[in-house]
Order: sequence, then C-alpha cells, then structure tokens
Amino acid sequence: MNLTFACPECDQTSRVELTGEADQTLRCMACGRHWQVPAGACDQNHVYRCVVCPSTDLFVRKDFSQRMGVAIVVVGIVLSSIAWYLHQVMATYAILFATALIDVVLYIVIGNVLQCYRCRAEYRGLADLESHSPFNLETHEKHRQQVARLDSPSPRR
Repeated sequence: MNLTFACPECDQTSRVELTGEADQTLRCMACGRHWQVPAGACDQNHVYRCVVCPSTDLFVRKDFSQRMGVAIVVVGIVLSSIAWYLHQVMATYAILFATALIDVVLYIVIGNVLQCYRCRAEYRGLADLESHSPFNLETHEKHRQQVARLDSPSPRR
C-alpha cells in the first residue's frame, strides 16, 4: 500500500510504501525525520488507524482532484452558455450531456483512496475499503474545529 502524507515537522509532502510489518518506520524525504509506525495500525490489506497521527477517523473518497472536477463542470457550463447565447439549442444540450458523460466515466474509472480526517494522509492500494465509511461532514467539522482551536491564541485573563 502507498501512503502520501504531509510531514508533521516540516509540512512537506512525502510518499512511502507501507508493508504492514510491525517494525516499519516512516521517513520524511524533505527533513529526514523518522518515526515508528504504531503497532496494530495497519496490516497488508487494512488500515485500522492513521500511521502519521493518532486519529482513528478515516474515510473513503474518489482518488480524483476536486479542482479538476469543478474545472470540468465550469467548462461545461461556460461552453453550454455560449451555445445557448448563440441560439444553438442542440449544441447546448450536447455539451451538457457530454459533461455529464465525462463525469460518469471518470466516476466509474477512477479508484478510491482512504484519507485521514485529521492529517489528510492518503492510503492507496488497499484491497479492503468496505469497512470504512464515506465522508462524514460532522466528523470533518469536529477535526476542523479542533485545528482552529489549537491554532487560535488563547484568551488572556
């Protein structure tokens, strides 16, 4: 399995292969920091908790850039609006249907990735993703609020 993560020390992105062995260490390619993979965090086909941070909250999502998805939709809307302005009704609908078709094909073709809510570490190449749930806004908000509280200065008394 493949792990992509931001180093907690230098915040640079690194990618490593996880084998699921008990004594494996992670290493940041930028700063060289090493840390031990916690015992029982993962095995060959399953991740039970994040190996970068102490979180057990993981979710499954499509392994596709959200920016690219939004760009495809925006291009479809702009092109169909131009066709509509030029009174090309059939071209307008053809562009909209083509955009929807591209979306469906990408949804079918693109695989899934397991991601940590807390540190955004991404796990690819896992065989068992069915045991993890999809994105949950309540869990995401809990972790977002925790980061906001830790980043804000404490009130003075």
